[in-house]
Amino acid sequence: MEAQEIEVKYRVIDQDALLRALADHGVSLSAPVLQEDQAYAPIWWNYGKPKTGVPFGRLRTVQGTHLFTVKTPQDNEMACLEAETVVADPGQMHEALLQMGFRPTVRIVKRRRTGQAGRWSLCLDDVEDVGPFLEIETVTTADEPGLAVQAQLDAWATGLGVKLERVTDTYDSLVRLAQHHST
Repeated sequence: MEAQEIEVKYRVIDQDALLRALADHGVSLSAPVLQEDQAYAPIWWNYGKPKTGVPFGRLRTVQGTHLFTVKTPQDNEMACLEAETVVADPGQMHEALLQMGFRPTVRIVKRRRTGQAGRWSLCLDDVEDVGPFLEIETVTTADEPGLAVQAQLDAWATGLGVKLERVTDTYDSLVRLAQHHST
């Protein structure tokens, strides 16, 4: 059965308050790990066009391991069919993506701390150019309704009792916008 990754994302307003609330809910976070991502989009797609149904690629390097991921948004950008594998040679994977009709879009560099809350994965990310974010995600079967799962994740985040600003953009869009405004 195909897997679907469903997530909600929040801009963190007060990181210290969030860390206290997570600890109060029994969530312990890992030490920060550097992740460097190169995002890819089909050459015919441009920012501003809908993402639903469009496959997007990502080459991620974390602690010397290179992961290639394809995400295809379903209900929205935060509910995606996903396939991921380790690649031995990121340079050759980059060339393969170009030959398959993808183009590099933005580079995303972040420090990620991870934790668990029941069956949900939490990521506290400090993203270069855009700041701290909290992601709450889960993996379900492809036929589970993404919007309903997102409502459950959002209810849990709201229950933390800290000020969070929900965002619906992916990191590539947020980073692109921040870099566009700084030039």
